[in-house]
Amino acid sequence: MLKNYAMLKPFSDLGINNPLQQSLKALHITEPTAIQVKTIPVVLNQKEDVVVLAKTGTGKTAAFGLPLLQLIDIENNEVQTLILAPTRELGQQIYNNLVSFSTNTPEITIASICGGTSIKPQIAGLKDATHIVVATPGRLVDLIKRDAISLKNLKYLVLDEADEMVSALKEDLDLIIKDVPKTRRTLLFTATMPGAIKQLVQNYMSKKVVQIEADMETVGHQGIDHQYVVVEPIEKLEVLLHFLNSKEGEHGIIFCKTKAAVNKLAKNLAINKFSSGALHGSLTQGIRDRIMGQFREGFIDILVATDLAARGIDVKDVSYVINYHLPDTYDAYVHRSGRTARAGAKGLSLTILQQEEVVDISDFEKELGITFKPFKKADAQSIEENNGLLWAKKIFKTKPNREVSEDFKAKIKTIFHHLTKEELVDKILANYLAQTGAETLKPEITKKGKRH
Repeated sequence: MLKNYAMLKPFSDLGINNPLQQSLKALHITEPTAIQVKTIPVVLNQKEDVVVLAKTGTGKTAAFGLPLLQLIDIENNEVQTLILAPTRELGQQIYNNLVSFSTNTPEITIASICGGTSIKPQIAGLKDATHIVVATPGRLVDLIKRDAISLKNLKYLVLDEADEMVSALKEDLDLIIKDVPKTRRTLLFTATMPGAIKQLVQNYMSKKVVQIEADMETVGHQGIDHQYVVVEPIEKLEVLLHFLNSKEGEHGIIFCKTKAAVNKLAKNLAINKFSSGALHGSLTQGIRDRIMGQFREGFIDILVATDLAARGIDVKDVSYVINYHLPDTYDAYVHRSGRTARAGAKGLSLTILQQEEVVDISDFEKELGITFKPFKKADAQSIEENNGLLWAKKIFKTKPNREVSEDFKAKIKTIFHHLTKEELVDKILANYLAQTGAETLKPEITKKGKRH
């Protein structure tokens, strides 16, 4: 019933004022999502702390952003709202959304103080009136230690994707929470509810907390098809390459556990001429921004990423996610698979397993309320054919070497000049088969010596 209600109920009925409604209209946002229907009136009209359990891609930013923009006292030039995000990418996304929402309320000032960029302009900007700050914990702690920001009159603290912050950024988070007034109102948003989040709620939020949940029946209700394929270690890369070749032109994200694994796999994809980029925490922010920009704009099709680096990726047309390594936690699987099937689309989450890991699948199914289906692994002939196609693509995409002398080039041409294109391809392919020993690609020979 709530879903139908959300489709019919306008933002005006939720209490959103006219200037914000006009901004939403210009953005072609006309119908609130389920999480917005449940959250906006509570934030606007009640005083309690709020815990919201909601998947990524459900409209969380507007659920807290719209009411908090409306609650800003423009006569008060101090920081009234602080929004914390685990990564710069997510922080920037939230900042951009708030700026878009507040087009018709220009008197509200919003600052982004995330890591990865120069701190000096951020310090200078905070000397002016600032109502809302969007920050990553590490950079905010740095500014607090420099006395560059005052949070003594903070009214609202938002922890977005809090489950990631309590696991990876807990020390910074603890320092920040100690620096903000105890009288502030805290809004916590999370896609999962691990023990660490429950502890945080108990330690840092008021005893009376409003809990909101929407669209969280199961991860499987997101339009995601969960599948797994079992491989031997020696064939893992070839099975992946076969899958990727079948998805040419589609957007996908491949998750690895470590930065080293990301770099190794990204190198293999580059060698095989796949349109791809690597994303992990050791890259400079400039490189991460460039790769994300290329992915969003369609210049690269595949991202190879670690879990934390991929947080905040909100690209609507990601058609598949691959777990090249099974994640360590159920929460990580929720966040990984949630990168696909966004904005009502369908998507595939494919996990590549070794035989001894198959027993873990039932645990993921029970914990997350989803069903994994076996993905049919390509047979040996398909793999060898795919390897041959990748080899041909490498040749096709190889740039000519302009340093080769014309005299030597002429001698090579002389050897091949009497061959037709078809004959040349036949000979190059025969040479490839002889070098690789790809037996399944050679025609079978019967006892009578006939090929078929």
